[in-house]
Amino acid sequence: MRRIIRGFHNLPKSSSGCVATIGNFDGVHLGHQSVLNQLAMKGDALGLAPVVITFEPQANEFFAPDKAPARLSRFREKVEALRCYSIQQLCVLRFNQKLARMTAEDFIQRLLVDGLNVRYLVVGDDFRFGKDRQGDFALLQQAGQQFGFQVVNMHTFAVDQIRVSSTRIRQALKDGDLTLAEKLLGRPYRMSGRVAHGDKRGRTMGFPTANIHLHRCKVPLSGVYAVQLFGIEGEPIAGVANVGVRPTVAGDDKALLEVHLFDFDRDIYGEHVQVHFLHKLRDEQKFSDLTELVSQIEQDCQQAKQYFSDL
Repeated sequence: MRRIIRGFHNLPKSSSGCVATIGNFDGVHLGHQSVLNQLAMKGDALGLAPVVITFEPQANEFFAPDKAPARLSRFREKVEALRCYSIQQLCVLRFNQKLARMTAEDFIQRLLVDGLNVRYLVVGDDFRFGKDRQGDFALLQQAGQQFGFQVVNMHTFAVDQIRVSSTRIRQALKDGDLTLAEKLLGRPYRMSGRVAHGDKRGRTMGFPTANIHLHRCKVPLSGVYAVQLFGIEGEPIAGVANVGVRPTVAGDDKALLEVHLFDFDRDIYGEHVQVHFLHKLRDEQKFSDLTELVSQIEQDCQQAKQYFSDL
């Protein structure tokens, strides 16, 4: 990806134009990947740059933050995933009151026509936009006829005869079905972040952990998992991870990712790492005391090592 464009005022209209798609792309799953490949092929055929248009925050997070679902990927993770595809520009529009009040016609004129000079647009046939969600696929097609760009429907991508969606992946993660999540994503589910200093409690219990702040209001999964860590020398490094609020020792409800790496004693504070979740061992639970917690962690490590030895 050559460039990230933020806001309408930074849109670089090209005389030749571009091919584009609009969406949240949460998780960049197989369905998204199919659209990105479709866009890249069309860009090659027309000699035009492929552009992804997305929003921060997402619309449902702006209108109903308490009811919005947990994200599969925060913005940085989305950017990292998109870099794997032939996308030349990522256009990020801030979803605020001004954007929410913009009419569908203004949105088309300012973004697609004046801003990006779109020649080919891929969207879902249920895509709605503009003030009071008045814009739809039919309006985009009419605008395309008026301004000279083609509008096509995203191809439905199915696995086991069921459409791949971010909602379906969230449910798989909630159910602890990491195999299904991987099948729908095309890769293991992962979270990334920088290793930060914690309270060192794990070290005193004999299980030092890499603490990773998740920087998200909600997390799509919780519990204890067999994982692999990437981003440092020797990758992948096997371990066991806990995602949650640490009910036995913590006093707040802020979710944290803690990873205990097997046979590892290097200082990795400050490193940006990716944690791949491969198998759920159990739900997070509260223990009566630290002795009981340590005993369970020992069992978790044994189960995780057995999982890796069986691969």
